[in-house]
Amino acid sequence: MRNNAPLQNLDDALAQLLAAVQPLAQTESVPTAQALGRVLAVDVIAALDVPPGDNSAMDGYAMRAADVPAPGTVLPVSQRIPAGVVGQPLQAGTAARIFTGAQIPTGADAVVMQEQCEALAEADGAGSVRVQIKPMHGLSIRRRGEDVARGSAVLKQGTRLTPAALGLAASVGAALLGVTRRPRVALFSTGDELVMPGEVAPEDMPPGAIYNANRYTLSGLLQALGCEVTDLGLVPDQLEATRAALRVAAEGHDLILTSGGVSVGEEDHLRPAVQAEGRLDLWQIAMKPGKPLAFGVIGGGAGSTWFIGLPGNPVSSLVTFLLLVRPVLLRLQGVPVALLGMPRGLPLRSAFRRTKADSRREFVRARLDAEGHVTVYPNQSSGVLTSMVWADGLVDIPAGTLVEPGQTVSFIPMSFLQ
Repeated sequence: MRNNAPLQNLDDALAQLLAAVQPLAQTESVPTAQALGRVLAVDVIAALDVPPGDNSAMDGYAMRAADVPAPGTVLPVSQRIPAGVVGQPLQAGTAARIFTGAQIPTGADAVVMQEQCEALAEADGAGSVRVQIKPMHGLSIRRRGEDVARGSAVLKQGTRLTPAALGLAASVGAALLGVTRRPRVALFSTGDELVMPGEVAPEDMPPGAIYNANRYTLSGLLQALGCEVTDLGLVPDQLEATRAALRVAAEGHDLILTSGGVSVGEEDHLRPAVQAEGRLDLWQIAMKPGKPLAFGVIGGGAGSTWFIGLPGNPVSSLVTFLLLVRPVLLRLQGVPVALLGMPRGLPLRSAFRRTKADSRREFVRARLDAEGHVTVYPNQSSGVLTSMVWADGLVDIPAGTLVEPGQTVSFIPMSFLQ
C-alpha cells in the first residue's frame, strides 16, 4: 500500500471493519445480576405474563364503576388488600381498600386513588368511603400481561444488556442469561520514548521521555466493553521485536490492539511487521484526529487474529477507539451491524466559531454550556488529553466546513459511545 494512497472515508472504513469481523461462536450462561454490559446470545422468552394478574396502579379503593353514579357516593369498605394478598370477590355496592401492586378482586373494575376519596368511620366501627369522582371502567388498573405477554421475546439476541434490560429479564424470572463470551484482547504500546508511571519518578524523567497514558486509557475502554485484557506492556521500536510481539499476542486472543507506530516514519514498525506476520487491509482514515490507523490479521486460516493499530497521540488513540474499535468489539459480541454505524449526533446550536476548514472530517471535543449550546475546548491538539476529560461529547464537523455561533452542529454525546 502506497503512503500517498487516497485517504479512506470514515463511514466506508467502519463498514469494512464490520463486514470483516463476525460474532464469536462461543457462548456462556451467567447470572442475570452479573450480566451488565454483556451481549445476549439467545432471546429471553417470558415464561409468564407481566403483570401476572390485573393489579392496582394506585393506593386507593377498588370498586365497581357502576356503583358510583355520581361524585359524593358513599360505599362501605368490605376488605383491605395489601400487595401480595389475594382478596375476596368484591360484594356489589362495596369498596375494597387496596394498595399499589395488589391484585384486583373479582368483581371490581376501577380503582380510585386515595386522594380522590374521603375515609369515613361509622358509629359501630365499620368503615366507609366517600368517592369524590365518578370513576370510569378500568381506571388505575394495570391489566394482566400489559407489560409482557407470556411466550414473547422480551429481549432479543444481540441486545447489549443495560440495567433496565437486567430488570426486565428478572421480571420474567430469568436467573441465568445466555451471552457471547468476552472478547480476548492483547494490548501493547510501541515507542522508545514511553515510560511507565511508578517505574520512573517525574523528577527522574529522561529528556524526551513521556508517560504511557494510552496503556491506561485503552485498557479502561476495553474493560468497559466487557473484554478480557492481556496487557503485554511496551515493545521497543524495532521491527523484529514488533514481529515477535505480534506472534505472542496472536496466541489465544481475538484481537490485538496497539497504539503508536502506525505512521510512516522510519521508526514506525507496526505496518511492515503486520504485513510480514499476516495481512494489512486498511491504512489511513480521512478523519481528524486519528488519520493513521492499521487494520488486518496476524497469522492465517482459522487461527488468525484480528489486528488494529491506533495512532500514538492520546486523543487520536481515544477517538479512533470510540468510533472504530468499539463497534468492532461489540460486533464480536454479537451486536447487529445495523446498530453499529456512525452515531447520529444531536442537532444543537453552536456557541463557538470555526474559521478554518479542514480537509478531513473532524471530531471536535466539546460540551454543553448552561444554555444547552455547544462549546469547544480551546486547544484541539491531538496530544491534549485534558480536552477529553473536559468534554462530554464530540462535534462531528464535515470536511471543508466552517462553523459560526448560532449555527446548528451535530453533537455526539459521550453516552452514545459507551
